[in-house]
Amino acid sequence: MNTSFFTYILLLFTAFSYGQELTGQQLLEKAIQYHDPNGNWKTFNGTLNVTMETPKNPDRVSVIKINLPEEYFYVKATSDKKTTEYTVEKSDCKIVFNGERDLSNEELKENKLSCKRANLYKNYYTYLYGLPMKLKDNGTIIDPKVIKKTFKGKEYLVLKVTYKESIGKDTWYFYFNPKTYAMEVYQFFKDESKNDGEYILLTEEATINDIKMPKKRAWYYNKDNGYLGTDILK
Repeated sequence: MNTSFFTYILLLFTAFSYGQELTGQQLLEKAIQYHDPNGNWKTFNGTLNVTMETPKNPDRVSVIKINLPEEYFYVKATSDKKTTEYTVEKSDCKIVFNGERDLSNEELKENKLSCKRANLYKNYYTYLYGLPMKLKDNGTIIDPKVIKKTFKGKEYLVLKVTYKESIGKDTWYFYFNPKTYAMEVYQFFKDESKNDGEYILLTEEATINDIKMPKKRAWYYNKDNGYLGTDILK
């Protein structure tokens, strides 16, 4: 009886120790297995309907189409009676504003429309909705050490991520549920010593193309917990 009990405790301890000894890459693989168990992200072809709610501003409703194999991205965003459409197909870029395609330089400048902004939206949406799978991209540096941290009263396994300088200078932290490995929070700093940057709380899930994506993303400042807004995947 005592021997069996001792063996049981030893097994529990071994399992616990193994969980604590996960490397950064192992944690990332477990998180990807949770969010994209069939490896569908690399061939993603789908539509996202996203509403952004921000304090004291009208909602921005966006229809986003992403076709990774065809290198195609499209976003149609409507807010306060203004509709902007960006299409990026490989190196080609198209801009439509309130249904008009033939826009003057003055109209482009006045409404802050550009192909640079189109690519910015493409990178923004494919990165955030492609997480954590996008952490496998070239130039991503995964810290081998997994941090155990309590954030907002919950315990997480935390992955620290930086990037090659040519890609980005921000430092990111990704917070995963220690039981399911679901991604529940991420946070970034431009200068961590100044506690700048933002953190994003992820709640609820929507399954698109068999990929579990966060349904709600609420954005806050790191410095004062000031609320910025919420993206809602409809």
